[in-house]
Amino acid sequence: MNIAIIGTGYVGLVTGTCFAEFGHNVTCIDKVTEKITSLLMGEIPIYEPGLDVMVQKNTAEGRLHFATDMATAIPAADAVFLAVGTPSSRRGDGYADLTYIYAAAKELASHLRDYTVVIDKSTVPVGTARQVERIIRESNPNALFDMASNPEFLREGAAINDFMRPDRVVIGVESKKAEAILREIYKPLFLQDTPIVCTTIETAELAKYAANAFLAVKISYINEIAGICEAVGANVIDLAKAIGMDGRIGSKFLHPGPGYGGSCFPKDTLALMRIVQEYGENAHIVAAAVEVNAAQKARMVRKIREMLDGSETGKTIAVLGLTFKPETDDMRDAPSLTILPALLEKGANIRAHDPKGMTEAKKHLPEDITYATSAYEAAKDADCVVLLTEWNQYRALDLEKLRNLMRHPVFIDLRNVYDPEVMKRSGFAYTGVGRK
Repeated sequence: MNIAIIGTGYVGLVTGTCFAEFGHNVTCIDKVTEKITSLLMGEIPIYEPGLDVMVQKNTAEGRLHFATDMATAIPAADAVFLAVGTPSSRRGDGYADLTYIYAAAKELASHLRDYTVVIDKSTVPVGTARQVERIIRESNPNALFDMASNPEFLREGAAINDFMRPDRVVIGVESKKAEAILREIYKPLFLQDTPIVCTTIETAELAKYAANAFLAVKISYINEIAGICEAVGANVIDLAKAIGMDGRIGSKFLHPGPGYGGSCFPKDTLALMRIVQEYGENAHIVAAAVEVNAAQKARMVRKIREMLDGSETGKTIAVLGLTFKPETDDMRDAPSLTILPALLEKGANIRAHDPKGMTEAKKHLPEDITYATSAYEAAKDADCVVLLTEWNQYRALDLEKLRNLMRHPVFIDLRNVYDPEVMKRSGFAYTGVGRK
């Protein structure tokens, strides 16, 4: 199959590369010339484990191509995937900004020749595919195409595995012809018994929002329970294990921490709330999850302050991890973006380290943060260490070395990586989330 991917961001690049790995002929298109130039030189604009190797392999083998002009790939494409950004509106109202989607639809319309399936891959509100279809038909009344929706369910840091071995593939279509083409594209997954859920376009569009909102609710729930555990003297780790063994609940996303972040959960929960409001419905549970998440980040600031004897003013805080999760350089809505400025405002000195995220962090965090080359450099003469992102290299720190470097051996573990008793025996004043 000849496939065109419009957009070379996180979703577009991973999708296009994996389709090429399936054996398809794929062209990834982006209007940003610098991005395409870098990709042609083998430079990957994002950090995703394994992606660089797969891009280089499929480029060398002639299945993966990059271009700035739609005319190079759209006319010959059997399928065109729209994978451009749908950020929250700059108005701050939570609505998804569909500017890039609609602009891409209008531009690609003039390049459609033979029958083509146009697929929304981006996370978009219900009804977007219908608008894209309208724009294409108005721009090119003679175009032969069908619309479809094929939401992505990729986790940053595990995107390649998620794409190649997904729990399911969701496709929303209205014609058997479009369904057949999408099934052919995903045929390698069908051969390994991956379920393909074929449904309506509207259902497929809503599925991604509903899934992300459910996971956000689950995270906020366990964070709220963690606060209760601290109040009554319970252990949230043991509690999460106990309830997670219930097959109706499951153990995933029951890990307390400083709150969720990233490119999906914050944006998609707000967008879902706006969608249901437009239809006169309510999303009370989702709204509560959003509120709890914001409160959790503020609670982490108070926890740090309490461990510094009630004030962070003039104190040096070593921060380990800045990205919203490990194995990515993504800083979008990372807890660090809320927690660290709040500490700085009260006069803290922050020295931070992240294995992959410091370049991105410098673009989003205040300028007066100092960046260290290692966790130990960050901890030198620090009044406390805050473990904010659970990168593997932070899971086996030399505790004696760390303690000897610090001015005061205070360890604030916002990911519950370390055993409290081990930390206390190692000479640290220690606190986690939801346990003493």
